[in-house]
Amino acid sequence: MSLVDPIYQVPNDLRDFAEKSVERAHKAFEAFAGAAQKALSSTTDLPIVSPGAKDVGVKALSFAEANVNAAFDLAQKLVKAKDPQQVFQLQAEYVKSQLATLQDQTKELGAAIQRSTTINS
Repeated sequence: MSLVDPIYQVPNDLRDFAEKSVERAHKAFEAFAGAAQKALSSTTDLPIVSPGAKDVGVKALSFAEANVNAAFDLAQKLVKAKDPQQVFQLQAEYVKSQLATLQDQTKELGAAIQRSTTINS
């Protein structure tokens, strides 16, 4: 006997499709992020880009990647959720975790910006 309410059951084909869609989107993002990292690393040859600015850019890109990866992790978990309660629990955990992460990232990025303006002054 299943404890999952049949009204909330997602057909396996739809669940498989959603899982594959999340995986494809994640791979596409990884390709984009790789290209962005490559472009950012090529700025070292440009005399108008200071090392401090490059550090800020690298840090910002790293944070963006981490945040998008966290969202993809959530999406993969949501696709596998058994019922609405689990969906709400996963979402609440994600929001709580991301708020703490964003707060830390903001502090770290602010410090990097401060260092880059101090170096360039």
